[in-house]
Amino acid sequence: MDAVILAGGENTRMPFLKGFLEFGGRKIITSNVALLRGIFRRTFIVTNDPARYFSLDAHLVGDVTKGKGPLGGILSALTLPDVSEVFVTACDMPFINVILIQYMTSKWDGKGDVLIPLYKGRSQPLFGIYSKKTVKIIEEYITSGRRSVREFLQNIQATYISQEEVMTIDPEGRSFVNINTMEDSTREGGRVCLG
Repeated sequence: MDAVILAGGENTRMPFLKGFLEFGGRKIITSNVALLRGIFRRTFIVTNDPARYFSLDAHLVGDVTKGKGPLGGILSALTLPDVSEVFVTACDMPFINVILIQYMTSKWDGKGDVLIPLYKGRSQPLFGIYSKKTVKIIEEYITSGRRSVREFLQNIQATYISQEEVMTIDPEGRSFVNINTMEDSTREGGRVCLG
């Protein structure tokens, strides 16, 4: 299994790349690449701006279809010839939990289309495992003009990690925190790093 960090967002609510915010003295993207490299065969960053990520120890992948949101990024990774399944997270999630990721990979049997955790009654699709079997469905879905990942999950064979299971490992759901605004960053203890 490979890991994918989605870094192709439109970033409309911040004047800089969210993955470059610092938490605990390290950029989110740098910390997450290092963490995922310790678990997965390879780590890919899907981005429309690869030059910004050359310094990281990760494979860079461009969006196969731009402006299609997270599903477009997932599709870009899954269409690579030697990729069969990927663990997906986003570049603006500073607190991903290695034990929860390992638990999810241990539960993945490859029979379903995706494996997604539930928290507070909602699916957490940007912290999940996606199979190559979903490629055609994703293509049809985004070609029809739809972008919602949660809605997409209703059209495939999704398996879920229950909230009870999640809470034994990550009781506060920190793995699912994402930083969309400066207010989010300040509240969570982040710091701007433009370098």
